[in-house]
Amino acid sequence: MSSLNLDDFTDLIERPDGGVRRDAEARRERLAVPPGSLGRLDDLGEWLAAAQSAVPVRPIERPRVVLFAGDHGIAGLDVSARAAGSAVELVREVLDGGRPVSVLARRLAVPVRVVDMALDCDPGSLPEDVVRHRVRRGSGRIDIEDALSAEEAEAAFLAGMAVADEEADSGTDLVVLGDVSVGGTTAAGVLVAALCGTDASVVTGRGGLAIDDLAWMRKCAAIRDALRRARPVLGDQLRLLATVGGADLTAMTGFLLQAAVRKLPVVLDGVVTAACALVAQRVAFRAPDWWVAAHASGEPGQAKALDRMALEPLLPQGVTVGEGAGALLALPLVQAAAALAAELPERPERPVDVAGVAGVADAAGAGDVVGAVGPADPAGPVAGAE
Repeated sequence: MSSLNLDDFTDLIERPDGGVRRDAEARRERLAVPPGSLGRLDDLGEWLAAAQSAVPVRPIERPRVVLFAGDHGIAGLDVSARAAGSAVELVREVLDGGRPVSVLARRLAVPVRVVDMALDCDPGSLPEDVVRHRVRRGSGRIDIEDALSAEEAEAAFLAGMAVADEEADSGTDLVVLGDVSVGGTTAAGVLVAALCGTDASVVTGRGGLAIDDLAWMRKCAAIRDALRRARPVLGDQLRLLATVGGADLTAMTGFLLQAAVRKLPVVLDGVVTAACALVAQRVAFRAPDWWVAAHASGEPGQAKALDRMALEPLLPQGVTVGEGAGALLALPLVQAAAALAAELPERPERPVDVAGVAGVADAAGAGDVVGAVGPADPAGPVAGAE
């Protein structure tokens, strides 16, 4: 189908440095705060140290929110509480600072980047830096047709890789990944159900703006019909994305894989990012070692995908708004883990006498310790041993 060989990622992606992680664990054992008393912050700090190949871990100083945007034709079946083709309105609100992710990003001083892959609008209505990677206007209705052509899928995947390279080259040291879409959770549900071998009802959630029961049934039927089209192409991940994914989800998958190649850690947001991560895991089994799941959104598809990848969410916030908002909530936690791992002091070493016995007190006073030693004659008496 494509000249792009996804098998190359298996060789290109290495795990975070295991030796450095062991060094970070050893340092953690020496800290004044008892091991385990910081809960999962210990694991986060060690994960970051391994990702950075640095002990002590460096602070997260240049994080970035990256949002892939697109409209999905399946939204025309009224499976979303938002009108089909209206994702551009959300993008404008993000850019204007009126969405939850915008507010959080301002508070945390984190820049937000929006990448239009398939918004259903005139590209001239958005800034050039937003639309320059666009592949097409909207994605196909996946219950009856492919989301993308083979050429479009390859272009979207390569665009995601290019964005990862741009972020790594610019000095970004952590990416908060999210989506801005209408119909995206339906496409994500199809991917998760196909890759996990489950029925549509198991992965069908209520979406970012909660839908009623009738819309949920329409969404479940749409996922079921798209799932029939997905199963025959499960062996080819790029073709799977072209069939039932969409330009934004395809680009996000390429981004996740190239970020792992570039050793750039990523914080995953909700069900859409989880679905793309699941596809990326199928391509390269080591890739999930570079990601952390920010929060449990309550979407069943997200829970299924994270369980399959053995990623445990950091926060139980139930944020379904998308746009990376839930993932951004976890950023201070990751930054705190890095600061604690780097800045907490180590316990002072207990003095040791020449026989290697620590803490032996001089009979003349409890404050005088035996064998604190200097360059004395090794054949002579030990100072303070009288």
